[in-house]
Amino acid sequence: MTGPRIVVVGSANVDLTVISEWLPSRGETVMADQLVRAGGGKGANQAVAAARAGAEAAFVGRVGDDDFGRGILRDLAREGINTERTIVDEQTHTGVALIMVDKKGENIIGIARGANGRLRPTDVDAAHDVIETADMLLLQLEIPLDTVMAAIGTARAAGVRVLLNPAPAPSTGAPRELTGGADYLTPNSVEAVQLLRAEGGEEPEALAGRLVESGAGAVILTLGAAGACICDGEECYRVRAPQVAAVDSTGAGDCFSGVLAVALSEGMELPDAARFAACAAALCVQVPGAQPSMPRRTAIEQLFEQHEPH
Repeated sequence: MTGPRIVVVGSANVDLTVISEWLPSRGETVMADQLVRAGGGKGANQAVAAARAGAEAAFVGRVGDDDFGRGILRDLAREGINTERTIVDEQTHTGVALIMVDKKGENIIGIARGANGRLRPTDVDAAHDVIETADMLLLQLEIPLDTVMAAIGTARAAGVRVLLNPAPAPSTGAPRELTGGADYLTPNSVEAVQLLRAEGGEEPEALAGRLVESGAGAVILTLGAAGACICDGEECYRVRAPQVAAVDSTGAGDCFSGVLAVALSEGMELPDAARFAACAAALCVQVPGAQPSMPRRTAIEQLFEQHEPH
């Protein structure tokens, strides 16, 4: 039996992560002893998460014609991910993320987009055959917005469901065409506030409800260790996450979205699919790095069986 076909249109980076005792404040230098280099980028992270959860994953993106880009392509191929529609761009460098993680697992991130910023709607057009035969299209916002919109249009014309992880959220809010194009929207609380241009302080249920009103089919608002708040237009409810000791939260949201796409494509009902994804994210935060921390299907299933839904 083959897994669901998940196509990811998005970013690919090399992550350079410094693990320190605390995160620096403005103007502060923090000394650390540990540096981790790993594959990253929200798109590539989600593709790896989906593939390890059992999907037939394909990645549509751009990397530079450099050692970082060649390494990314090797790593994705090693995961069994189809990279035939991944373009090697000779005009710029591969995306790079500079990350600091403290002993509590919290992080700060700066990104040089490089080739990710040059992913065009024409690249989506060239990958239409892959998108149109997918069970679900998975998107994020580390690539140009017009490219995201082109991918949404291609998927919706073919009747393919769309899961959008709106991260990083636009500081100017989200156009209705963006949120309205998503069957499933997976922001965290900060991103939900930014999408709505809200003042902050609203309860998750209120934020999720307002995003549904903006056109999203269902909103799964991730709450970190507290799990997720789900609003599907009829009701809002929460699912719990397993309680674990976090080491590094980098990639946890990508893990959640990638595994959620697989679970929904396999026919899981949304509450169980969100709980399954929360179990995956709980495993993710216990391992340093983004792609190295994406859990395998067997481990997710074991934790899912142990985790009480209420």
